[in-house]
Amino acid sequence: MLDLADGVSSDPRPAAAPEWHDPARYWPRLSAATAHLPAPVGVIDRDALRHNAMDLLVRAGGLPIRVASKSVRVRAVLEAVLALPGFRGILAFTLREALWLARDHDDIVLGYPTVDRGALEELFADDEAARRITLMIDDPVHLDLIDSVAPADRRPEIRVAIDVDASWKSALLGHIGVRRSALFTAGEVAAFARTVVARRGFRLVGLQMYDAQIAGQGDAAGADAPLIRAVQARSRQELRERRAAIVAAVTAVAPLEFLNGGGTGSLEFTGSDESLTEASAGSGLLGGHLFDGYRSFRPAPASAFAFDVVRRPAPDIATVLGGGWIASGPAVASRQPRPVWPEGLRTLPREAAGEVQTPLQGPAATRLGVGDRVWFRHAKSGEPAERIDTYHLVAGDEVVDELPTYRGEGKAFL
Repeated sequence: MLDLADGVSSDPRPAAAPEWHDPARYWPRLSAATAHLPAPVGVIDRDALRHNAMDLLVRAGGLPIRVASKSVRVRAVLEAVLALPGFRGILAFTLREALWLARDHDDIVLGYPTVDRGALEELFADDEAARRITLMIDDPVHLDLIDSVAPADRRPEIRVAIDVDASWKSALLGHIGVRRSALFTAGEVAAFARTVVARRGFRLVGLQMYDAQIAGQGDAAGADAPLIRAVQARSRQELRERRAAIVAAVTAVAPLEFLNGGGTGSLEFTGSDESLTEASAGSGLLGGHLFDGYRSFRPAPASAFAFDVVRRPAPDIATVLGGGWIASGPAVASRQPRPVWPEGLRTLPREAAGEVQTPLQGPAATRLGVGDRVWFRHAKSGEPAERIDTYHLVAGDEVVDELPTYRGEGKAFL
């Protein structure tokens, strides 16, 4: 059983630098611990995961954190994190996933609208699931669709939350952020809230505002870093004021159980916003390499995966079997998995990470032989779980457990 509370030190003396700060110690240890396992092999380092979980809590400043399951997709990790004081509830990504998790968890918010009629029928047939799951909506058509599956007098009362656009609308730069809800102003959100509470069979319980332009955009380096920092500063100011107005307007319509905001990359800002009752985070637990680009924090590389060298097409190239585990988002280099050990490896510009093989070049490639192991970090966190059946949990110098992924449990929700 994965227990993240076990082993937390109460010793006030400064701890030694974590091992992952020294790649020459960290990655060879993982290689040794998993040498008996065939590639591809995925690992989660228990101490690094524990460090990341505690760091998220500190950064949130006491605001409870709802765990974003899409960025984990391993039930044992979800359960271990939720057992820690300060984490509360799950932000799920499909209704079928939420129904599955609701067998063991009683506070699940669906982060996105659903139009899965079959899953809605399952929800309506299970009173306990209906009490445990909150659906996300942002348009009257979502209410209409739910009623078309079963009218209010033939189903339980459905818990719903409103998703609100947290992007920044710049007069100069246009829309900055992701395209989610069409609801933006306090007036628009309050009007929709009145529509919801006027409909039979629905109970408005929450509000969600995800600030992707802050939470999902690194500000540490690159030629555009000064612009990113300036945009984020303006966005934070605008969002704090607008969110306070939205919360005031909606709570005047109906009492809400939760006001959710933020993500791994914006926890300090989210935790300081008095309008909110909880934050969301998930990617920061496993520590994808996209988070290396933030000034305010840097999670440990708690998860990683390794592939073996299978051929040497040139003296300075070593090719591993596998590697093309690309992250969602724009098709740019930052979404590729990153080879991290041995140091000094890079993908080829014209091939990148391949569906079946990935050629690697660089000084370290000249020293790699057939059968040698190369470690990669994923750009994000949850998506590698769709590629492997289990993560091997490493503690110290050995594998101490196997943690099934959603795929390993026979589930593929999206």
